[in-house]
Amino acid sequence: MTEELLVTARSNELIDPGLQIWTWEVAMYLFMGGLTAGVMIFAALAIARGKEDVAPFATSRLALLAPIFLSIGMTTLFLDLEHKMFVYRFYMAFKIASPMSWGAWILIIVYPISVLQIFSTIRTGYPLLASFVDKLTVGKHLIDWCEQYRMQIALSVIPFAVALGIYTGILLSTFGARPFWNSGALGVLFLVSGMSTAAALVVLIARQRTEKDLFTRIDLVLIMAEIGLVILMLISLAMGSGQHIVALQSVMGGPYTLEFWVFFVCIGLLIPLVLETLEISGVSKSLAILAPVLVIIGGYALRQVAMDAGQESTWTQYDTQYSSELLERLHEKNP
Repeated sequence: MTEELLVTARSNELIDPGLQIWTWEVAMYLFMGGLTAGVMIFAALAIARGKEDVAPFATSRLALLAPIFLSIGMTTLFLDLEHKMFVYRFYMAFKIASPMSWGAWILIIVYPISVLQIFSTIRTGYPLLASFVDKLTVGKHLIDWCEQYRMQIALSVIPFAVALGIYTGILLSTFGARPFWNSGALGVLFLVSGMSTAAALVVLIARQRTEKDLFTRIDLVLIMAEIGLVILMLISLAMGSGQHIVALQSVMGGPYTLEFWVFFVCIGLLIPLVLETLEISGVSKSLAILAPVLVIIGGYALRQVAMDAGQESTWTQYDTQYSSELLERLHEKNP
């Protein structure tokens, strides 16, 4: 019997793509992007709905947090880049079919819009900071203009904030080579999760009881919506191809089961759902501070486990990996 040895380019070391190219930096960027979107949406809606008396923090001070959170996320994303000096190339062209191109330009647009949103309420929310800006003629005129068109700015913020929040999920779902991400619910799930973490943040920071109660109720609705979206995503994977079912198994008994069901579903969704329900019903307020903290933890856990499980899922399983022994046998056969 003649022995044949089949050798392909796959015998070269590192020819296969790495399964963990994205690490915590990208997960943090996705989390901060969703949180920023939620902050901008609630700050805009509070003004558009005339909630100055009920939610003074959201209407006057919340907007300042948006560029801070977004800058943190952009910093972690920059740390992840392999060729940091070429980041400017994202803005040398616009590729309509590229989610990353859309995301890069959305981020650039969000910054100036968030500044206008801040200036529209800065005199009410941050009078000391406004006094410094007012010393500049340009700054004074800009604040005056923003206050005059406060409602229009708030309404224009909402679509761009929604685009930012939903983009963080679409960025993953468009990677066709990763079955775990192939769900139409992922973009909406990330948007709702970002809004939920923003609502939880307001509950933590706001001082007025009426505002805390309002955003606790909002967060409760968002958590229930998030649970529904998670169920839809899992069902879509379970009813997909064999590769989708294999990808689903990574969180159904696989390596990411603990992170998904304990840190995200239980800690980030179910426990806050129970605690906020008890708080709203007046049964217990002693653990009220715990629920928003757990929501924020769960929001990050969702991004981390979705990113890790998605990177590990694949359509093709490569059984032949690099083997020095295989190459030695080849050299012995063909000296």
